Amino acid sequence: MAQRIDRVERLTNLLALLLETPRPLSLVEIAAELEGQYTSTGNALRAAFERDKAALRDIGVPIESEHRDDGSFGTYVYWIDRARYELADLDLEPDETRALQMAFAAVRSTSGSAMTAGEEALWKLGGGDAFESAALVTASVPELPALPVLRDAAARRAVVQFGYHGRRREVDPYGLLLRNGFWYVLGRDHGHDEQRTYRVDRIEGDATIVGDGGAFERPAGFDPRDAFPADAKRFGVGATGDETAAAPTTASVRISADRAVLVERQLGSDRVTRRYKRGDIVVDVPCANLDAFGSWVLGLTDHAEVLSPPAARAAVVDRLRAIAATPPRTRRKAAR
Repeated sequence: MAQRIDRVERLTNLLALLLETPRPLSLVEIAAELEGQYTSTGNALRAAFERDKAALRDIGVPIESEHRDDGSFGTYVYWIDRARYELADLDLEPDETRALQMAFAAVRSTSGSAMTAGEEALWKLGGGDAFESAALVTASVPELPALPVLRDAAARRAVVQFGYHGRRREVDPYGLLLRNGFWYVLGRDHGHDEQRTYRVDRIEGDATIVGDGGAFERPAGFDPRDAFPADAKRFGVGATGDETAAAPTTASVRISADRAVLVERQLGSDRVTRRYKRGDIVVDVPCANLDAFGSWVLGLTDHAEVLSPPAARAAVVDRLRAIAATPPRTRRKAAR
């Protein structure tokens, strides 16, 4: 399963690269831009790229190529024709868009591996995943109504609004990134005037576009992979970690002496706010993403206790109660 997620992520980043490049790119340049995603070289690199190119073309992405004479043997360069790729505005209401997405998710094409023109159009609306014809049909996109809006806003460079952690956000969406099976939007948060990352399935309510396209410029050389936070507990938080009391971004956690050295090495000594004679420490830990924070705390078992804020402590307590209420057989299966 992990292998498929990795390939989908690479295909998504290849698509974004060829859409945003100001000039056609050679295979060598593509491999350099997608550093680490094509691990092979030579003929193996060419074969892997040709498979990815064919997969994108099969779902209707118009990847163009041209032979350029470089004075020796020449080389091919690649780009995406945005005029052919971008679907014209159908002026659909939000409920009409979702109806199309749900219909697409519920029906499997019987035409083999090739997609029909209608399926290609629905894919551009954000309606399905057709990278592999044998993949199971799932209605995952209708559960993320914000995703098509965010894609449109990022492509048009338009400002988008959505709810997150109980607050209304206004964001310049620099780009979208698929990581470990989850979609994230990265961009400048107007309220804090800094770059932040938001997990799309955590968006509350609808996302809406504000104003016209061309409202912002992406930072020079912006790459969603480089901008993606290394610490999942910080999703939705900027560099300063500044937030309102209603949406705390740091928690105070007491760590027992048995794990104190390990945790201090992991978080850094500047996160330690108190030291006890017997070796226990208290640390400040990012908790904007309560799911990631809860997983981190539970990973320390009885060596960690959340002291504050109440919302973070309650989230961990609720998770422990849910685990305790799970039948042992189901718990073992989930652990696998």
